[in-house]
Amino acid sequence: MDVIRAAQEMQKQSETWRTEGKTVGFVPTMGFLHEGHLSLIRLAKTFADRVVVSLFVNPTQFGPAEDFNAYPRDEEGDLKKISEEKADAAFVPPASEMYPEGFQTVVQLKEITRGLCGASRPGHFDAVATVVLKLFHLVQPHVAVFGEKDYQQLAVIRRMVKDLNLPIKIVGGATVRSPEGLALSSRNAYLKDEEARRALKLSQAIRTVQGLFHGGETKSVRLKAEAGKILSDPMIVVEYVEIVDAETLKTSENVDRPARLLIAVKIGKTRLIDNGPVQT
Repeated sequence: MDVIRAAQEMQKQSETWRTEGKTVGFVPTMGFLHEGHLSLIRLAKTFADRVVVSLFVNPTQFGPAEDFNAYPRDEEGDLKKISEEKADAAFVPPASEMYPEGFQTVVQLKEITRGLCGASRPGHFDAVATVVLKLFHLVQPHVAVFGEKDYQQLAVIRRMVKDLNLPIKIVGGATVRSPEGLALSSRNAYLKDEEARRALKLSQAIRTVQGLFHGGETKSVRLKAEAGKILSDPMIVVEYVEIVDAETLKTSENVDRPARLLIAVKIGKTRLIDNGPVQT
């Protein structure tokens, strides 16, 4: 496995693969890899001849009071895991390669970034879209794989690719969970034991809503209310519980088309997100 740190070197390698007629798959990550990330690498390999995994903690998508400096990192361990999954290259650029002096271009989406996580993290998805578009230009993938756990991010990337006519297939990888049901996340490392136990209520709320829907309940307000009851806990601060259109992320009174339940909470100092399909 090659470890590439220079932007031009990454671009050159991808151009070589494409010239050879190889399809290129891409898994962008911020590192501190867990089984969820590794499942995305395996998924990418089913679509492509060559797979690139990026490790880049993007400074621009963290707000002033967020955890950029504390965000867990383990480059050595990550490279070992990527190699064991038999990816072809790891792209590990320093910030200076991604944001050279004088950098001033931003990709901005409108409606799809306004609510949910976008409401409490202004500018976050502009930064995500910008860095992903840059990575796309450098890696030049035919296929890019993103986890469904950050569902709004996945929807934003799909919208950007569609709007800008990028020749890239976006694939969503299913959320990987612990045996108890907790969605795997790099930020789970912040959770204390009792906090981790309380965090299981997120997946419990999702399962409850799915069960109620399949039992015949289609009113969004009632489904959200039941999720809210489960999340009512002195250790859990609920940021939002929403049922949205699976593509546009718009809310509606009734679940009558593909929809997702999206949840964001804070437990202790840790912000957690989770989601699941209501109607598929």
